[in-house]
Amino acid sequence: MKHFLYLLLVVFVFASCKSSHSSVSNSDKKTIELCNNLVDNAKDNLGSPYKFGGTTKNGFDCSGLVFTAYKKEEIILPRTSIEMSNYGKRIKKEDARKADLIFFKTGGSSKINHVGLIVDCNRDDIKFIHSSTKKGVIISSLKEDYYRKSFSHINRVIDN
Repeated sequence: MKHFLYLLLVVFVFASCKSSHSSVSNSDKKTIELCNNLVDNAKDNLGSPYKFGGTTKNGFDCSGLVFTAYKKEEIILPRTSIEMSNYGKRIKKEDARKADLIFFKTGGSSKINHVGLIVDCNRDDIKFIHSSTKKGVIISSLKEDYYRKSFSHINRVIDN
């Protein structure tokens, strides 16, 4: 009987610990939902053309796309990629997640001049949506040489 009670206690403690670690808090659920909404807002514009200064489906520049996706969720970011690069919290590439901002110094620039919104990441790759001057709003990969070489850093705006 003593062993049975001990076993029952062990099972109860293990089960309660396991369930407390596997549950997601309401705060985490809201953060996940917000991040998914931000990505969906940006993806709604896939195929839109590039337009310098643009913030509509008629055309977006890179920061206009990110600015508009966040604005739809009532989050106002700075308007340019260089200003956005100083907003939020800089994080390690391996800590990146959906809706983080990814920054680049393209065309040999020494300053930030391009931004995208991370749509998916795993330990092998980071995919991001952005407005390319040649192809408009597309999803690209950090594995692509051009973006791998011009990568600068990642900032987190949505934190829980």
